[in-house]
Amino acid sequence: MEAEGLDWLLVPLHQLVSWGAAAAMVFGGVVPYIPQYRDIRRTQNADGFSTYVCLVLLVANILRILFWFGRRFESPLLWQSAIMILTMLLMLKLCTEVRVANELNARRRCFAAADSKDEEVKVAPRRSFLDFDPHHFWQWSSFADYVQCVVAFTGVAGYITYLSIDSTLFVETLGFLAVLTEAMLGVPQLYRNHRHQSTEGMSIKMVLMWTSGDAFKTAYFLLKGAPLQFSVCGLLQVLVDLPILGQAYAFARHPQKPVPHTVHPASTKAL
Repeated sequence: MEAEGLDWLLVPLHQLVSWGAAAAMVFGGVVPYIPQYRDIRRTQNADGFSTYVCLVLLVANILRILFWFGRRFESPLLWQSAIMILTMLLMLKLCTEVRVANELNARRRCFAAADSKDEEVKVAPRRSFLDFDPHHFWQWSSFADYVQCVVAFTGVAGYITYLSIDSTLFVETLGFLAVLTEAMLGVPQLYRNHRHQSTEGMSIKMVLMWTSGDAFKTAYFLLKGAPLQFSVCGLLQVLVDLPILGQAYAFARHPQKPVPHTVHPASTKAL
């Protein structure tokens, strides 16, 4: 009788904890970017945030969604990717608007080829994606150009996935590409800190936030029996996060070297 009464209490509690963990997985990944978004809006300065964050996370999460069609995994992980894609698009929109507003005389850059209207109004020609100039890739002057690029990538990747969905090797490789892209997110930050011997512009609170988030994700993947790719991704992220925290501690003992503000940080976890 007592065991039945205890089960009556534990079952709803277990369900509540499961719902909480699922909600944390879906929305936890975007939480560190909320203060960053608010700070950019308040200061109207996006120099401290690299839009390559958005590029890496968009690619990783689009590939993860395509991986779901070949190997079904838990719904919270799928919803997490959808929420992250939406968040990165919002970040891109804000950063583009702020950058263009602060660079009124800068040459316009676009994803598609420059049109004849530029010549008609006698303005400097826009940089074209078709130039294949790596110095201007992902540095366009309109949010619509980023959307076009994301849609084009999704279409091509989706078509290839559709043709190869029956290949186990392709599906597993697709999963590893998705999680490996996300797992390497902190490597540019690690390199940037080492190169400048400084963590200036990097919020320690934010680093702690996404370190704890990566640790939680890894535990969630292991406990829920997620595909091996997810567990590997989580472990790699934690192994990169810890050295960055070590850099923050080590460099805090020395004067911070100024980082040029005219160049966007190479970091993909710039904060």
